[in-house]
Amino acid sequence: MAAEVQVFDAVLVVLLLWLGWRALASADLFKAVVQFIVFGLLLSLAWVRLGAPDVALAEAAIGAGLAGALLLDTLARLGRSGAADEARPLGLTPARTSIALAALGLAALLVASALALPERWPGLAEPALQQLRASGVSNPVTATLLNYRAWDTLLEVGVLMLAVLGVWILEAEPALPRPAPDPMLGLLLRVLLPLTVIVAGYLLWVGAHAPGGAFQGAALLAAGGVLWHLARPLSLGPSPVVRAVVVLGFAVFLAVGVATAVLGGGLLTFPPEHAGAIILVIEAAAMLSIALIMVALFVGRERALHDANAPHTAADPSAAPGAPNPGAAP
Repeated sequence: MAAEVQVFDAVLVVLLLWLGWRALASADLFKAVVQFIVFGLLLSLAWVRLGAPDVALAEAAIGAGLAGALLLDTLARLGRSGAADEARPLGLTPARTSIALAALGLAALLVASALALPERWPGLAEPALQQLRASGVSNPVTATLLNYRAWDTLLEVGVLMLAVLGVWILEAEPALPRPAPDPMLGLLLRVLLPLTVIVAGYLLWVGAHAPGGAFQGAALLAAGGVLWHLARPLSLGPSPVVRAVVVLGFAVFLAVGVATAVLGGGLLTFPPEHAGAIILVIEAAAMLSIALIMVALFVGRERALHDANAPHTAADPSAAPGAPNPGAAP
């Protein structure tokens, strides 16, 4: 059995290297995007083989799903002529060859360093596991993200919030023409969307003692939101409701931290008897915010199609009824 597993791992490594190269070198942008999506799915399988199912869930939902859908949407905006202009075969010039050799040398150095590490590395793993009961959860990953280094997670949620604010500040892009309703996509939406919500809620709940949590649940909810947008285009501008949900996760996280500091425990220092409930409340708010932020980043800001294509605006005096035509003969 061990020999078969080693053969499987070797084939997986070869496929990842080949798909990564083909996604970069392909002159057909559509094929390159499809190869990138398959690369992400296989990479999530590699994370499972490395014993990191939390990372595998995030990679499958974001690295393959959301990123792949975003690239396909970009291809649709480029159109056939734009995609043909952007498609360039990746030739091996001396500069690219040097960069490739340097990257391979760095990768070999990292692999050699990893193999040279001792089997037991002195660190904080043992103390962290000893304090796991007091953290409020039994999943070491959740305990690390939401208790031991909650500062980092709070700032990460803040960075995501700032990212979507940056998208809203940028000038809106012209909307694509709405496609004809697809009955199959509508059927998938009706079937998969409720299932997505249920599984996301399960991942949120199970994250306290097994792989899962707010980020994995949010990634799944965001995938459902993208599917909804593809079937029935959404408009997620900075309305009061959308802004409230976007800041909800950061606001709840920060409010809990301030409350613990005022009550004497210290900023983001949870009392052991209430740590589990506090972490669940923070994760629930963060899951909603992160999911909406991901969908908003995918949708972006769009102008109405007729506004983007209109040659004149209402402020243009030549567009007013009865205005003289400068090009007309006297």
